[in-house]
Amino acid sequence: MTHASSLVAALRSVALTVPDLALAEAFFTRTWHLQVAARTDDALYFRGAGTDHHLLALHQAPGAAQILHVTLRARSLAALALAAQQTEAAGGRVLAAPAPLTEPGGGQAVTLVDPDGRVFRLVHGDEQLGAIDAPDMPVRLAHVVLNSSHVEDTRQFLEQALDFSMSDRTRIMAFMRCNSDHHSVALGDTDNNALNHIAFLMPDLDAVMRGGGRMQDAGFPIEWGPGRHGPGDNAFNYFVGPFDIVIEYTAEVEQIDDSYQTGQPTDWTWPPGRVDQWGISQPPSARLKAAQRAVVFAQ
Repeated sequence: MTHASSLVAALRSVALTVPDLALAEAFFTRTWHLQVAARTDDALYFRGAGTDHHLLALHQAPGAAQILHVTLRARSLAALALAAQQTEAAGGRVLAAPAPLTEPGGGQAVTLVDPDGRVFRLVHGDEQLGAIDAPDMPVRLAHVVLNSSHVEDTRQFLEQALDFSMSDRTRIMAFMRCNSDHHSVALGDTDNNALNHIAFLMPDLDAVMRGGGRMQDAGFPIEWGPGRHGPGDNAFNYFVGPFDIVIEYTAEVEQIDDSYQTGQPTDWTWPPGRVDQWGISQPPSARLKAAQRAVVFAQ
């Protein structure tokens, strides 16, 4: 039985380090179609067309891009303390106890780390912005996929610490749910614990396709897609953005409730030569697969 999380309302944003903020700003505004919501001396905060203060926070740091944390929106202020307590019980650690955030967007937050070093921040009472009517602008984050060298342990941590539930399990992925979206966090079955990709929800299928054309025009080929996934039923185009950050345009994510039957690997098998419902795209490129292992959590 799947259920929405009692602690986590949604995925809000992802924070990364990058070596060149000017290049990042040019790409994520002109080509990816986000807007700068706030800037500090060493960081940029990008918003989408929805009400989240930001979907992506990029912090200046030398060297390869790294992931700092995945930010989740808590359902209540009390959820912060409860998540901290359950994280420790599940074998994780509290990196920062519940306290006001001083960064743009504000709110109260707690920062948690799982046994493998994946960092999650829960925020409550953060600033909400007015929505923008923009047909080719990402609305919000759809999901983040994190690699795991032992998916079942990571799944258990998300269930015990943050009250996620698994909506589907394939041979190589566990799809974790906190609300009506089929998944907000997914776990990729690999031998490292890097960021696999960040998926941005577009208003519709046409926006996903136009985004693919826009990226190709800017010199960023589609590395996988267009296609439609099995679990989640969402349409997709994948790209390797600047600094080897893997980003996805997606739309039409399946909405589920507690009546959804959790699928197992035998429920999600493809005919030979296929890796999605449509079967028109080549499989994921070698470049994509390499980049899906490149962005590790900052220690």
